[in-house]
Amino acid sequence: MEYPLLPIFALLNLAMVATHAALPPEIYWKSVLPNTPMPKAITDFLRSDWVEEKSTTVNDDAGKGNPGGTTVNVGKGGVNVNTGKGGSGTNVIVGGKGGGVSVHAGHKGKPKPVKVDVPPFLYSYAATKTQLHDNPNVALFFLEKDLHPGTKFDLHFTKTSNQATFLPRQVSDSIPFSSNKVEDIFNKLSVKPDSEEAKTMKNTINECEENGIKGEEKYCATSLESMVDFSTSKLGNNVEVVSTEVDKETGLQKYAVTQGVKKFGGDKVVVCHKQNYPYAVFYCHKTVTTRAYSVPLEGAEGIRVKAVAVCHTDTSEWNPKHLAFQVLKVKPGTVPVCHFLPEDHVVWVPK
Repeated sequence: MEYPLLPIFALLNLAMVATHAALPPEIYWKSVLPNTPMPKAITDFLRSDWVEEKSTTVNDDAGKGNPGGTTVNVGKGGVNVNTGKGGSGTNVIVGGKGGGVSVHAGHKGKPKPVKVDVPPFLYSYAATKTQLHDNPNVALFFLEKDLHPGTKFDLHFTKTSNQATFLPRQVSDSIPFSSNKVEDIFNKLSVKPDSEEAKTMKNTINECEENGIKGEEKYCATSLESMVDFSTSKLGNNVEVVSTEVDKETGLQKYAVTQGVKKFGGDKVVVCHKQNYPYAVFYCHKTVTTRAYSVPLEGAEGIRVKAVAVCHTDTSEWNPKHLAFQVLKVKPGTVPVCHFLPEDHVVWVPK
């Protein structure tokens, strides 16, 4: 199944034409964080052709439910958003509940379907029975005491099938992001209300609106600019932004921690997890009981990974049936619980 070309990109074009003063996302980053390089998890979801406009074509038959109703060429080419059908699909490591939807924006190739279970990085959720079996999330969790050279983990670092890219803030801000306005959202994005993609979008919005656990400050960033603003409001502008980097994608294998484990900054960390949505949305949260580490790993097949791991020193407010406790056989609030981050998640730490 395929989305119609989204009216959102007509909005994008109009915003670019009308608002010359607005900074493109990457320029905004450089203006706020001139001494902080962008991690790969950010650059992978930027569209360079939004910055350099070459030509523009708009067929403004948008929002009427016509498959060919909106044709937008911005910069070097048009934008397509495709959606996979429901089914077994490919598990991803984060995202909304529900399943059977993949979103692909601005990247070549046919997207794979995504099947998403209960999100493992939302700590108020209990794990489902299916999540405990044949799920790559299970291997992500470990105890902080095991974070030293020589420790071995069975891991599968995968890239999400959701390749949705960032929208400039002036565009994303013009689109509602609220459970009270889902009908308006579906209309603007030409999404059928009874479709699988609609279900996944509603789940993402609901998760963003739920209260965080005690001591957690959470925010869903619908643009790169809003992610920058939230993170710097919590940590200041002198920050380092990191993500997991893998030599090449591979299957499940045994990885060993090598020399060079490094702890970042203090115990104030902002972690942003990419969500399933037609454009890039990141679930960001900050706690003062979190430590972040850079962890070099070497796989049995020679694959090298610069992994980012996050350790939570106070899990007393987590759901007692959270996936981490069931995997590690520990109770809430007893020991620091850690997890590796997938490639498309971002960690902000003070320098």
